[in-house]
Amino acid sequence: MVLILTPDIGMLGYIVNTKVGAFTYNLFHHKGLAIAIYLLGVYFQNSQVQLIGIILFSHASLDRFFGYGLKFSDNFKHTHLGNM
Repeated sequence: MVLILTPDIGMLGYIVNTKVGAFTYNLFHHKGLAIAIYLLGVYFQNSQVQLIGIILFSHASLDRFFGYGLKFSDNFKHTHLGNM
């Protein structure tokens, strides 16, 4: 259950600055990347890599459901879904 929260480790980039934080946050919350990781797991028949892809995709989907979007580099609260 706790694994669903692991993509939020991408927020640690905000310790450096908002530009790095937005990049790392968006990297860990990008659905396309999640699908690519899952498909790599399928191709290499690696269930752990598949699980990582599923976790990333699920977390990103939950974030979108709750109104959290991909971040812009100017402010943590400025997302592709609007200002929070």
